[in-house]
Amino acid sequence: MFFRTLRLILMPFMLLWAKLAMPKGVVRSAEAQRQVDQQCSQLALYHFSTCPFCIKVRHEMARLSLPITLRDAQHDPEHRKALLQGGGKIQTPCLHITDAQGQVQWMYESNDIIRYLQQRFS
Repeated sequence: MFFRTLRLILMPFMLLWAKLAMPKGVVRSAEAQRQVDQQCSQLALYHFSTCPFCIKVRHEMARLSLPITLRDAQHDPEHRKALLQGGGKIQTPCLHITDAQGQVQWMYESNDIIRYLQQRFS
């Protein structure tokens, strides 16, 4: 009960910090950004809005100008169910990656996700 109350008190501050600290994105040529947009259509980030690790990943997505689909696994029961069935656990952040052959990978851990995004899109 203590942690739930603490989370409720801190939630507005976490959301405000997430908005105010959002970095500016990299600027690419129109063609380069179209290619990035195409590649990002195969990615989805399952997240909780106030999770500090999710905020860290969303900041990196903004810095790299990546339009990755966000799926709220905290408040949307369908996304929560998909995360559990596909990834095997309800843990966020989780990056859902579908490759060109249709193979699906579920990547957990914010540092792993950030490293993947930097290697693929930097």
